[in-house]
Amino acid sequence: MLPEYDFMSDTTEDTSTRFVTFITPGMKRFDLAITTTSRFYGKKLVTDLQNGITAILGADDLEEEGYLAHVFKLTEEEAAELEQFLYFVVGTVNFTD
Repeated sequence: MLPEYDFMSDTTEDTSTRFVTFITPGMKRFDLAITTTSRFYGKKLVTDLQNGITAILGADDLEEEGYLAHVFKLTEEEAAELEQFLYFVVGTVNFTD
C-alpha cells in the first residue's frame, strides 16, 4: 500500500524516442535518446545515455551561451558540436496552452 502521497500530476502518454549515436569532427562520441512528447511546450527530452543526464531542450535553450556545456558537462568545443546537431533535431518551440 502506498503512503499518502500528494500527487501534483500523474499522466501517461505515448511518446516517440529517437536513439542516435555519432562522433563529432572533434572525435567526441555521443549516444543520445531524444524523446518527443506533447509536454514541455514542444521541447524535447534529450538524454546523454553515457552519462545519464537529461535536459528539456528547445531552440531557445541552444541559443543560451554555455547552457549545453553546463548541463551535459562538456567542454565549449564539445558543446558547440552537439549544438550543431541538436539544431536539426529540436526545431522551434510550439506553445500549445
